[in-house]
Amino acid sequence: MTDRLTRYATRAVPRYTSYPTAPHFSADLGADTYDRWLGELDPAQPLSLYLHVPFCHQLCWYCGCNMKLASRPEPVERYACTLAREIALVASRLPARMTLSHLAWGGGTPNSLSPGDFSRVMEAVRAHFNIEPRAELAIECDPRTLTNQMAATIGKEGFTRASFGVQEFDPEVQTAINRVQPPELVASALDKLRNAGVGAVNFDLIYGLPFQTAQKLVSTVKEAVRMEPDRFALFGYAHVPWMAKKQRLIDAAALPGASERMIQADEAARAIVAEGYERVGLDHFALPNDPLAVAARSGTLRRNFQGYTTDDAGALIGVGASSISRTPFGFVQNAVETGAWSRAIETGMLPVAKGRALEGQDGLRASVIEALMCGREADLGALGDAHGAPEKWWRDAEEELAVLAADGLLRRVGDRINVAEEGRHLVRVVAAVFDAYLPRQRANHSVAV
Repeated sequence: MTDRLTRYATRAVPRYTSYPTAPHFSADLGADTYDRWLGELDPAQPLSLYLHVPFCHQLCWYCGCNMKLASRPEPVERYACTLAREIALVASRLPARMTLSHLAWGGGTPNSLSPGDFSRVMEAVRAHFNIEPRAELAIECDPRTLTNQMAATIGKEGFTRASFGVQEFDPEVQTAINRVQPPELVASALDKLRNAGVGAVNFDLIYGLPFQTAQKLVSTVKEAVRMEPDRFALFGYAHVPWMAKKQRLIDAAALPGASERMIQADEAARAIVAEGYERVGLDHFALPNDPLAVAARSGTLRRNFQGYTTDDAGALIGVGASSISRTPFGFVQNAVETGAWSRAIETGMLPVAKGRALEGQDGLRASVIEALMCGREADLGALGDAHGAPEKWWRDAEEELAVLAADGLLRRVGDRINVAEEGRHLVRVVAAVFDAYLPRQRANHSVAV
C-alpha cells in the first residue's frame, strides 16, 4: 500500500454491519414500536433468525463481545429456557407462522449450552417457525470446549455450517491473548463436526494482535489451509479497552503499529488467495464453489450484523441478550444485561432496550454503503433513482470524494465510484463519506485497518 493511502489506515470508522450504525440507536424507540413492526412484516417473505448466547467457558482477552463466564451450569440453563420463551414471544407478534431461510447461533460461545438445552431451544424454533429445506443453519463454536456429544447434537439438529475462532496459531500470540489452542486441538474439533455431518466450516483469523508478525500470521494461514476450511474471515483486532475492559489485560506495548498491521493484512490475504480462495468483500475469502464466493461474483452478496452473507431475507430477527434485529422499518436492540433481558420476557414484554427507525435518506445511504462494502463500487445515480432521491443527491460528499480520488483510493466514472484494488482494505473509509451521522457522533470506532 502506498504512503499516500497509509495515512487513512488509522482513521476511525464504523464496520458498517448496519446503517444507521448502532451508536445512533435510541432508547426513545421501544418494545411497542417493535411489536408493531413485527406485525407489519410480509408473511410471504422468509425471515432470518439469530440467537445470541453471551456465555463462554474461558475468557479471551482480545474479545469485545457481550459475554459472561459460564462458571456454573445453572445460569446457562436458565438463559436457554428464557431464550425459548423469547422465541415464542416474538412469534406471537408476527402476522402468521413464518418461514426461516437462515438461522445462526452466535456469541459468546453457543456450545457453552449443554446438548440438551441446545436441542430444547431448537425445539422452540421448530414449534413456532417453518424452516426451508435448503436453509442455512450456522453456529459459532469454540474448539477448546466442543465435546463429542455437543458436536453430535449440532449434526443431529441439521446444522450445515460451523465457524471456529482460530485467530492465530503462534504460541506466544495465543498466550498474550489468553486463547491457547494448538492446531491439533482445532483439527480434532473440526473432525468431530464433519463426522457429525456438518458439511461446511469457516475459520476466523485476526491480525494486529500482541507479538504478532506477518510471518507468524502467514504460517497460521498455511497451517489452517491444511484443514480445508470453506471460508476464511480476516479481521483486524480492535483495541478498545475503554469499551471492552478485558482488553486491559493485553500489553498495549506489544501491539503492532499501523504500518505493520497493514503488512499483516496484505500478506495474509495474499497467502489465502494463493491457496485458491477468492476474495469476498473487505475481509472474507471463500473457495470458488462456496455460496459466498458465488454471491460475490453474481452481485448478490449482502452484509448484516453477522458480516458478509448470502442471507437476503426481508427481516433478521435477533433473540437473546444484546441481539439486534433488522426490519424494513428500522433496527432494534435487546437489553444487553441478561437480568434486564430476562425480566422483560418474564412479564411478556419484548426485551427491547433501544432502536432506530429508518427515515429520510437512511435507506438510500444504507444501499450505497452496502454496495461499497460488498462489491467496492456503487452507482450513485441509479441507486438514487431507485430510492426516489433528487438528482446529484450526494453533493455534500463531492469534496471528500475528490480528495479520495486524488489519493488513488477510488475512481470516478460518471456517477459510478469504484474503490481501487490497492485500497480494498480502506473501503470503510469510502463508505464513511456517505454516513450522514458520522461527523457529529461521539462514538469511538476501530481503525480502518
